Amino acid sequence: MTIIAPAGATIPGVTHHLAAINGTELHYVTAGDSGSPILLVHGWPETWWAFRTLIPLLARTHRVFALDLRGFGDSGAGETEYGEAVSAEDLHQLVAHLGAGAVHVLGQDISGGTVFRFAATHPADVRSLIAIESTLMGYGLEALADVNGFGSWHVGFLGTPAIASMLIPGHERDLIAGWAYANMNGTPGAVSESDLDEFIRTYSRPGAWRGTEGLYHQLFLDKGETRALAEAHPITVPVLAVDGANAPFTANTFRQVTAGEVTSVHIPGVGHLVAQEAPDALAAAILHFTMRVEQMRVEQMRVEQIR
Repeated sequence: MTIIAPAGATIPGVTHHLAAINGTELHYVTAGDSGSPILLVHGWPETWWAFRTLIPLLARTHRVFALDLRGFGDSGAGETEYGEAVSAEDLHQLVAHLGAGAVHVLGQDISGGTVFRFAATHPADVRSLIAIESTLMGYGLEALADVNGFGSWHVGFLGTPAIASMLIPGHERDLIAGWAYANMNGTPGAVSESDLDEFIRTYSRPGAWRGTEGLYHQLFLDKGETRALAEAHPITVPVLAVDGANAPFTANTFRQVTAGEVTSVHIPGVGHLVAQEAPDALAAAILHFTMRVEQMRVEQMRVEQIR
């Protein structure tokens, strides 16, 4: 693993890395030195910094990895492929690069499709899946693009190729601080001005909107692909579905794409940004869930040894 100095904000106890993965460079941080591995995947408009408070809580008993998806944060943002499929393959190759074995993978918001695809196509890489405030195409995400219903203008805007890259530079603070976080954050004080500065720093670099455009454009290219994948390869590992303001959106979605156990947790009194607004409650739910998953794995190994 190549250790680098942080390009922006950091927290005590984490180490920053940059690795050549799947035709791009991925920036990720590591924390903790024991326990089963957890891979944290941010949403929009976020980077690994969305987990700044959650990471130390998990690292007490787990090895924690949090990355910037391609085209986000301090990962590569060159002229390459973007979208769910390539990002899911990035996760697969990153897990191999880390060498820590199968991971508990956590995805929130728009990264739900990426972690679902990763778990469905690379099940050996995954111990469990944790989805936060997320849904999938064919299971409700498409409704967010319907501005005549309950959707939002930003879905179509960000999903139109090259429009964000053309129009947002110079207005990053207006969009991220003035609109996105003002509407998504339901907990005063959870996201400070310095936190916003860190997010805006990375969304202001050259090529910074390519990752966003790729993930949102996927919504308009899906044409039943996600539903077909879920029907052919449903998630078989335990799933934790965590909802905040949009309960029970996540739980309802992942029950439909999972063949095994789904545990549903609702954290009340928060907005959409659960990891940033309620890290203590979220950490408690994750740690309880992963402990049960690890106990189940041990029991399964015992049964297999008896056989």
